[in-house]
Amino acid sequence: MARRSPSWPSPETTPTAIALFLLTWGFVVCFWLSLLRRPAVAAALSLILVVAVVVLSSYKHDIVWLTVDFLDVMLIDYETIRFLLTIYPDLQGIVAALLVVAAILAVLLWRFDPYRVGRRASALGLAACCAGLIALSIAAPGDWWEVFARNNFVSKFSRSAVAAVEEILKHGMIEADARAAGGLPVAQAMTCNPAARLPHVILVHDESSVDIRMAPNIKVPEGYGSHFRSFDGKARRLLVESYGGASWYSEFAVLTGLSSRSFGRFAYSLPRIAAGRVNRGLPLELRRCGYRTYSCYSAAAVFMSAKSFQMSTGIEHFVDNRDMGTTQAEPDSFYYDAAMTMLRREHGSGPLFAFIYLAANHFPFTRSWRPDLLPGWRDPGNTPEVDEYLRRQARSVQDYQAFLDRLKREFPGEPFLLIRYGDHQPAFPTFIMDLTLDKAAIARRMQAYDPRYFTTYYAVDTINYQPADLSTALETLDAPYLPLVIQQMIGLPLSSSFVEQRRIFERCSGIFYACAGGAEVRRFNRLLLDSGQLSRL
Repeated sequence: MARRSPSWPSPETTPTAIALFLLTWGFVVCFWLSLLRRPAVAAALSLILVVAVVVLSSYKHDIVWLTVDFLDVMLIDYETIRFLLTIYPDLQGIVAALLVVAAILAVLLWRFDPYRVGRRASALGLAACCAGLIALSIAAPGDWWEVFARNNFVSKFSRSAVAAVEEILKHGMIEADARAAGGLPVAQAMTCNPAARLPHVILVHDESSVDIRMAPNIKVPEGYGSHFRSFDGKARRLLVESYGGASWYSEFAVLTGLSSRSFGRFAYSLPRIAAGRVNRGLPLELRRCGYRTYSCYSAAAVFMSAKSFQMSTGIEHFVDNRDMGTTQAEPDSFYYDAAMTMLRREHGSGPLFAFIYLAANHFPFTRSWRPDLLPGWRDPGNTPEVDEYLRRQARSVQDYQAFLDRLKREFPGEPFLLIRYGDHQPAFPTFIMDLTLDKAAIARRMQAYDPRYFTTYYAVDTINYQPADLSTALETLDAPYLPLVIQQMIGLPLSSSFVEQRRIFERCSGIFYACAGGAEVRRFNRLLLDSGQLSRL
């Protein structure tokens, strides 16, 4: 692998970011002064910490498109560190040399710094800067997408620290009742004796995919919409928990059967938090009944600790983009080809579960991406962004249909159950859904989880298979119920936690986190914590 050099990072770019940077600098300097009293040493150590945050954020952004935040201190991600050292083999030596230089410099400054600062003054400065950081971070919490921006490294780190401490003081990393009466119900028989042959199960993460006709006055190609219908002709809606990005919210829901909203502000880092701490999931349930489980992931395995998270839910074999021979977004057919290769190799030894992560419909839609993929395309006449989105969707439909045809042709007589879902809406429908609303009104509706902005689709397709039970496949479904629905369609006996989730499903008519003001989910989380299927930090 060729060695790369990270590009030079951007500085703090907004008045709020600059203010947060200055408060952070003051906080760190006063912290060292309160311990050491020597201003030169305090300034040098503070500079080292600030430079470390900037440099590490720059390297991290080059690898996984995210900057360093406070959670990186709370949860040491050894996978990302190992991968970083693979990409930049000289980094380990550089870090060691810098530590040696820093130690020598600190000793020299300690000996020759003639000035002293009183600890009372340092403590007052520390308290003042801390209060300013907290107040400004709460008043200006920032937007979800800022972690992808290659700037404001120090201010974003400080803001994330305030948010993390606030959440931990409120309810820890997950909302749960202090206690819950009883426990999880007795499960059905845990042995699998299905009446029919178990199908191969393919779960397709359809990036940014939604029926765009939910926005008014959209012109679509002839036949548009059939992709969002299931084998029984129904168009089903999925309620997700993110908009415009953060695909891992839906990834978390459909693999674990839990809600990202239970984790408050930690939801944005969910895969990293959940890795090794959520011992529940659809792949685990399928493995209990003899399935072998695979994931074809369209990004790097270290992105948001995706590999560690998915393996804790029961994925046995994780293939990321580099394993598939790429480091960029590819057409859907590329990922279907990877799944076909795996199916050809493994299908003869029992039922398989494959989680296929697509990427072609990822933003931005302001430029034509791979126009060669659909040479005969004609824009329907919307804005360029909408027409580009429709063009990519049209190619996705073709690639999926070709995948179905190959399954039928190459595996004659074998049963398949395929479930596709849109992980979130793309960003642009947010602003064309209702042209009477300004940005502030839209933001308020999103904060209230207005379903118009959090609805995508899910669809069920079959090959040589009739689902055992479709009663839970409602026309509108909360994403965390999808693992339950899939188990019901296969006819698997439910484990105790899914028996309880089925009861919540029935009481709440397909709504999960929002049911009873969150009371059902808080109780359920407590039961999972008590049973050891969730671990609290």
